[in-house]
Amino acid sequence: MPDLHGKGVVVTGAGHGIGRALARRMAAAGARVVVNDLDAAAAEAVADEIGGYAAGGDAASADGVAALVERARAELGEVDVWFGNAGIERGHGLDATEEDWAAALDVNVMAHVRAARLLVPRWIERGGGRFVVTASAAGLLTMLGSPTYSVSKHGAVAFAEWLSATYRHRGVVVQAICPQGVRTRMYEEAGALKEVLSHDAVLSPEEVAQTAWSALEDDRFLVLPHPQVGGYYTARASDTDRWLAGMNKVQQHLDGEVSR
Repeated sequence: MPDLHGKGVVVTGAGHGIGRALARRMAAAGARVVVNDLDAAAAEAVADEIGGYAAGGDAASADGVAALVERARAELGEVDVWFGNAGIERGHGLDATEEDWAAALDVNVMAHVRAARLLVPRWIERGGGRFVVTASAAGLLTMLGSPTYSVSKHGAVAFAEWLSATYRHRGVVVQAICPQGVRTRMYEEAGALKEVLSHDAVLSPEEVAQTAWSALEDDRFLVLPHPQVGGYYTARASDTDRWLAGMNKVQQHLDGEVSR
């Protein structure tokens, strides 16, 4: 397995859920971990637990990302691995507001862009670094109910693809974690969609973190905690109309559930 002993790792959105599990797993491997979360108290709690460094605050805005990178370099010396894990699901259907769309794009897409601007040039000078995006199966397929989440997670995957295609020969490893149902607050608040998300089993955050850890060994771009997603992704690409028709059937089922 990859040797992370003494390496500098940053995990955003690490106060809860997948981010917390990632921080724990990397610390268990000997990494020095900066724990970021908008919930500063949660970041402190996780950092205390793993012997890491708490960095409460925004990890999406230009100023927030710059402050986090500066703090991380002050604590770690260098950032070797960046887990851009923070994300939001906000706004449903065509009723999603302009503010919902702006927030989703800011946190789920632009946070990665802003972090990469600050990290990649230094990595190129040093000869390498690793940028890991927590996207979602929604970024490869779609997510019924929430266009803001679906579109922004597609954007996250697209940016990660661009980053990999552009800089992999310069030593920058880019990976995208794309799980389906995971026992997080987002899953618990999914309402009727919980049935869809649990179709291929609901994983614990720790299981997702373990899959991410294993993927560090072979540098594969797509990290699929639910292996079935790879088949769905292939089916979507090979016969898009059939796949969309199937998704619409699921939507009709959800419409019936909601109307009861």
